[in-house]
Amino acid sequence: MTTAQTQELDVQPTPLALLLLGREADPRSERGVECPGDLPSPSDPDLVERARAAKEKLGSKVFVLGHHYQRDEVIQFADVTGDSFKLARDAAARPEAEYIVFCGVHFMAESADILTGDDQKVVLPDLAAGCSMADMATAEQVAECWDVLTEAGIAEQVVPVSYMNSSADIKAFTGRHGGTICTSSNAKRALDWAFEQGEKVLFLPDQHLGRNTAVRDMGMSLEDCVVYNPHKPNGGLTAEQLRAAKMILWRGHCSVHGRFSLESVEDVRARIPGVNVLVHPECKHEVVAAADQVGSTEYIIKALEAAPAGSKWAIGTELNLVRRLANRFAPEGKEIVFLDKTVCFCSTMNRIDLPHLVWTLESLAEGTLVNRIEVDKETEAFAKLALERMLALP
Repeated sequence: MTTAQTQELDVQPTPLALLLLGREADPRSERGVECPGDLPSPSDPDLVERARAAKEKLGSKVFVLGHHYQRDEVIQFADVTGDSFKLARDAAARPEAEYIVFCGVHFMAESADILTGDDQKVVLPDLAAGCSMADMATAEQVAECWDVLTEAGIAEQVVPVSYMNSSADIKAFTGRHGGTICTSSNAKRALDWAFEQGEKVLFLPDQHLGRNTAVRDMGMSLEDCVVYNPHKPNGGLTAEQLRAAKMILWRGHCSVHGRFSLESVEDVRARIPGVNVLVHPECKHEVVAAADQVGSTEYIIKALEAAPAGSKWAIGTELNLVRRLANRFAPEGKEIVFLDKTVCFCSTMNRIDLPHLVWTLESLAEGTLVNRIEVDKETEAFAKLALERMLALP
């Protein structure tokens, strides 16, 4: 349907439709909209040289962080690469850097702002680089969930554990209610700690990481877990179900890792005899159960580094990283393929492209601060409390 036809029918786009089109903003959401100013053309042949020149002009004033899922054209300008928490800590370890340019997504930049000094400015090259998982748990929804737990008479027994892939508001909620943050690497340690503090855990916002850790790593049963759906009254659960559960899992997921299926695993085993299937714990439980190894992005990288020459691997995580690892280890005779036949990048992570990075670096080099990510002091204080609890885990 054309715009003219739409106008003739007097159809008005909804706020959600405008948000998805990038034409409106929701201040309570991870999604942003647009950055002011003009971007250079993606086909500009001088982009690489312009990025290099602007970065050299800024010198030690800028520190560029690149998440593993970033495209190669961006990652080449990163001073350090890693997962979200490693990068936030790396930023905090560079107090001399006035500008922290985070090539990642919104919640990552928030975490960097929380952990860096007040005089440091965290910049996200494209404000529309959000995270669909983090979007699945808003502060209002989580507050309503806590009311449901209170009405069921179990709130005092519940310890919230929030995945690093969450907004600053959710991290602050976790801090206020005596909980901790976790990464995909230390989720079991975080849950062990939480069950020492209380009888139940509210795990936010990724149901799969929570379920996989509880069942695969801690010996719980699937029946010990219930899923709280924020779009249903009382989360779609009865008070009896909440009282019986050990793990109350938020109904959230990663759009990339959620695509992998048991059929993907069976298909790749049929196509590549002797293949090792290695997946991220954000994958569905049946995928994790069928895999040979499970681990974070850092675990995946180290496993492939230690793998013998000639070994074959199917990796269930974001395609940019898998492709980069395949190219890196090809000279060693290691065959590395993407687990699914369907190509799937993280669409929001890929919003950070070379034109946005060039625009950001050139603006900063000219003395113009753009796209600053700044967490308010109250939110920062409670979110930092939750992060510090994680840092104190044994």
